[in-house]
Amino acid sequence: MSEVEQNRTEEQAVQGEQHTVVRTQKVTKTYEMGQVKVHALDGVDVEIYAGEYLSLMGPSGSGKSTLFNMVGGLDKPTEGKVYIDEVDVAQLDAYELAWLRCRKIGYIFQSYNLIPVFSAEENIEYIMLLQGVEAAERKRRVADMLQQVGLEGLGNRRPNKLSGGQQQRVAIARAMVSHPEIILADEPTANLDSKTGIALLDLMKELNEKHNMTFVFSTHDEKIMNRASRLIHIHDGEIELDERK
Repeated sequence: MSEVEQNRTEEQAVQGEQHTVVRTQKVTKTYEMGQVKVHALDGVDVEIYAGEYLSLMGPSGSGKSTLFNMVGGLDKPTEGKVYIDEVDVAQLDAYELAWLRCRKIGYIFQSYNLIPVFSAEENIEYIMLLQGVEAAERKRRVADMLQQVGLEGLGNRRPNKLSGGQQQRVAIARAMVSHPEIILADEPTANLDSKTGIALLDLMKELNEKHNMTFVFSTHDEKIMNRASRLIHIHDGEIELDERK
């Protein structure tokens, strides 16, 4: 047995029968800038399991954001494979990829990305409209999520009538309401004050443990890294360290 196979066997033993939600195999990403080729990722292998609370770390230019985008189906590799729920992303056309992201992945962005003309309820509900969820079930899920993120009574407010922390709570509810395989959070506390950021991180950790939803953060925030159960350090396009706490 090779060293790689040995490591994978040991990893599977640790994880038991946990479901793999994302898997990359020898992923390389090269960008061409004129005559210059930039290697953002260089043969990256990683597996992300259901229920993990994981943080991708690395300095600017390390390849962290590129790996994050690969995990979320927002980019495709130059070489190698990316599997989301065992579906090879590279084999999907634009429509199929959009379908997969709609049903398998929830996104939380630092700028919230809420639809300004929609109320909080409508922003949370929108993804379920795209999925064809029936009206009664949409209403039930929206009410449940508003309660879980502490926004009861504020569902009719538009984003400009909510604080930054409240808007991010809407974004969290929107990401979770469709019961995705994985939730990607890109610097979710960057535009928040420390107290609000801590409260939201504690909320996401609570929801992660309650629902066994997988969270993957791309961040420089030590508060997130301190709460993560797994840290993946990216440097020069390679995984420098993969550690569990």
